[in-house]
Amino acid sequence: MLTVLYRDDYLIAIDKPSGLLVHRSEIDRRETRFAVQLLRDQIGRQVFPVHRLDRGTSGVLLFALDATTARLLNEQFAGRQPGKTYLAVVRGHPQDSGDIDHPITRQPDEREYVHGNAQLNAQPAFTRYRTLARCELPFAVDRYPQSRYALLELQPETGRRHQLRRHLKHIAHPIIGDATHGKGVHNRFFQQQFNVGRMLLHAVELQLTHPVNGEALCLTAPLTGDFTRLIGELGWREALPVAWLGDIEAAHDLAS
Repeated sequence: MLTVLYRDDYLIAIDKPSGLLVHRSEIDRRETRFAVQLLRDQIGRQVFPVHRLDRGTSGVLLFALDATTARLLNEQFAGRQPGKTYLAVVRGHPQDSGDIDHPITRQPDEREYVHGNAQLNAQPAFTRYRTLARCELPFAVDRYPQSRYALLELQPETGRRHQLRRHLKHIAHPIIGDATHGKGVHNRFFQQQFNVGRMLLHAVELQLTHPVNGEALCLTAPLTGDFTRLIGELGWREALPVAWLGDIEAAHDLAS
């Protein structure tokens, strides 16, 4: 059962779990479970996805309940109007805050046909980040006797595919659990030390204008499961607003 964060006559938002594809994809032809299908079956009506989250990313995922609302929402996203906030655990200690203004080569959608000779030119991409918490662990994971990690708040101002993952790799602070753009030795350490095998990227908040009544909406997906438990184990609970925190005690009970 998918967790519904918000629903009215026009919109529905869910908390997408890590590992779930939004829709059928060439990424994994054998996969039989998709957010679109599961939500449609759960509420008994057609749904229209208006933005995407990577398979490994959890958090706020918005759908329209009719084609007209979907068109209006697509216009908002195309105009970069919605505000998107993510949380990520990364390798190293980034600066307190910063801007990543780094063009990235366009990655075609998995459904999109691209001719073999096509030129996928770099597109402008901009991300703001803020470091919320840091830690240094007494483990020689890489070539240093200690290992440093940080919790970041990320706000992408453009919507390029895999933008956050590629931008954080660009500044040498890859996201933990990212098998494509991360660093395997740190991913394995988190799996072995903390029993966390997912990508530690979560869409915690989505701010937008309701496409029908014009009201401001702020949709929030608190951290859950092993991400929540990890925040507690690393002592980062005080770094987050209460509204962004899941039940840490429940997460520990679930893991034990």
